[in-house]
Amino acid sequence: MRMGHNGLFAVVREQWKQDPFTGHLFVFFGRAHDRVKVLFWDRGGFVVYYKRLEKGRFRWPRPTGEDVHIEVDGTDLAMLLDGIDLSRVKRPPAWQPSIPIDSASRV
Repeated sequence: MRMGHNGLFAVVREQWKQDPFTGHLFVFFGRAHDRVKVLFWDRGGFVVYYKRLEKGRFRWPRPTGEDVHIEVDGTDLAMLLDGIDLSRVKRPPAWQPSIPIDSASRV
């Protein structure tokens, strides 16, 4: 976990072949999974968020297949950064409208 802004930027661009200026959050873990850095572009500069757990490890979902990246939503990321194991989280089914909403029927 010795890399700073420039080193993390290089990993995202050169190794992962991603555009670091998209606004996406790029997450890096230490070997013991007790430290995490998050790199993101914020309208004029890069920000690095760093967190070290005093006890326990981050329980990050494993990528499937050959893909090295995982997409998570904001809620999942917040839980992961709090040290919550997402595999143990129970969620109710997401609400879906039973009738498709047609843009022509709006008032």
